[in-house]
Amino acid sequence: MGGKAVSAEPSEIYDLFIIGGGVNGCGIARDATGRGLRVGLAEMNDLGSATSSASTKLFHGGLRYLEYFEFRLVREALVEREVLLRAMPHISWPMRFVLPFHKDMRFESETPMSRLLTTVMPWMRGRRPALLIRLGLFLYDHLGGRKILPAAKTLNLVSDEAGNPLQSKFRKAYEYSDCWVDDSRLVVLNARDAANRGADIMSRTKVVRADRKDDQWEISLRSEHRDWTVRARMLVNAGGPWVEDLIQNTMRQNTREAVRLVRGSHIVTRRLFDHDKCYFFQGTDGRIIFAIPYEEDFTLIGTTDSAHADASERSVCTDEERDYLLGFATQYFERPVTVDDVVWTYSGVRPLYDDGASSATAATRDYVLKLQDSGGAPVLNVFGGKITTYRKLAEAALDKLAPLLGNTHGHWTALASLPGGDFAVDGVEGLVASLRRDYPFLTDVWARRLVRNYGTQAAVMLDGATTMSDLGEDFGHTITERELTWSARQEWAHSADDFLWRRTKLGLRVSKEEAARIDAFFRDLNLVSGPEVVAPEVSPVG
Repeated sequence: MGGKAVSAEPSEIYDLFIIGGGVNGCGIARDATGRGLRVGLAEMNDLGSATSSASTKLFHGGLRYLEYFEFRLVREALVEREVLLRAMPHISWPMRFVLPFHKDMRFESETPMSRLLTTVMPWMRGRRPALLIRLGLFLYDHLGGRKILPAAKTLNLVSDEAGNPLQSKFRKAYEYSDCWVDDSRLVVLNARDAANRGADIMSRTKVVRADRKDDQWEISLRSEHRDWTVRARMLVNAGGPWVEDLIQNTMRQNTREAVRLVRGSHIVTRRLFDHDKCYFFQGTDGRIIFAIPYEEDFTLIGTTDSAHADASERSVCTDEERDYLLGFATQYFERPVTVDDVVWTYSGVRPLYDDGASSATAATRDYVLKLQDSGGAPVLNVFGGKITTYRKLAEAALDKLAPLLGNTHGHWTALASLPGGDFAVDGVEGLVASLRRDYPFLTDVWARRLVRNYGTQAAVMLDGATTMSDLGEDFGHTITERELTWSARQEWAHSADDFLWRRTKLGLRVSKEEAARIDAFFRDLNLVSGPEVVAPEVSPVG
């Protein structure tokens, strides 16, 4: 669905073929296409339908990673926050995080920092002292060359609004900056930019076999409607949780590298507080969770870190994980958070690089790129990574691959906005006002949602409409035929599930009957358009 129509001829030769349509695969496709390479990408399901749509939805440096002395990873992530904010101010924005302090704050497990403190100050017995938190926040403010985001500070929870929903025993907190991001839209916009620049993006297309044929890869593809073969000079395995399976069963290669599958589960509740700050809570077991304002009327709470045995096993938030998160949040909020507050749960499997760590929490979040360029055409296997550093991962991947292709184009993505993101970081309100002025039938809520989803492209989608009826059938909750058609033709949406949970989060608001109507619309559109919906030409942004 979507993207450019793909030739079924076996003579098709790509410079680079990517397996996996998550954030890493789509990020690599975008970077490579922008360097002038001929790129194809296949994703067996919907774009971003696994790990990349099930994150905690933050661009963050990883404050707790400092305790593992992961200074390079933290610094790279801190620098990236502001690079990414400038590239996508419609789907990412600054957020202040409130960390309530209490005397029982402890290290979650034995970390390099906890071992050091135990040696120097054995009487601390695994506690996290206030001095260490202040030192961590000082490093957090200064490691990344912060320019846009405000610095950390101390809060008096007795007088600050952030203290209102908390238990009265919490009187002091630390406040610092990180960023929110709509993770699944991040994936789609990278794919969209790659397609605009010439890449073939094939969703719902499985790579069933990949064979080295001298200096090329022969790649067998299967979609619902056909089987076909393409060839490529290089292969990138960005299969996320399936990266090992692809190596062993699809490419039939040997490797010593492995991933550690970790399930992260989240719950979404009715809105638990009235301000727009996020909470960073630490439990008495040393674990941390976030409680984040979500989609105006809700609160997102997560995440867990549980071992996950098999990538083929569906990832769901178990009742035990749900109750753990509810109990954790209740340790902080004045009003207990109960099962009755929960409106949705989701879970994803993070494919962490297996570095031999003693626990899932201690395993590195850094990425590892392994290039195999002996014995025929090269393949790059991508292990681990985190959403904040996806762009840097893509740059690093191309730095390894481009020279082998004789490509001398340098880095470019740091200064290029994603589609719809070509406006100032603080320009959302102006864009909303402009949209309401040009399209008076839009309500403020509707205009704001469109800007947060599509940025400057919202006006392109609405072009020519003078009344709401010009947008076609009304599906409720500001969803129109015009937007659904755009989502199918520009963003590879194939079903109500794609649109309601990954292109938007309107699944939190629509009924089963309304979702069924949207599903029927997509089915009818597919019948009219055929199995490959071709995205109309759109000028690349940035």
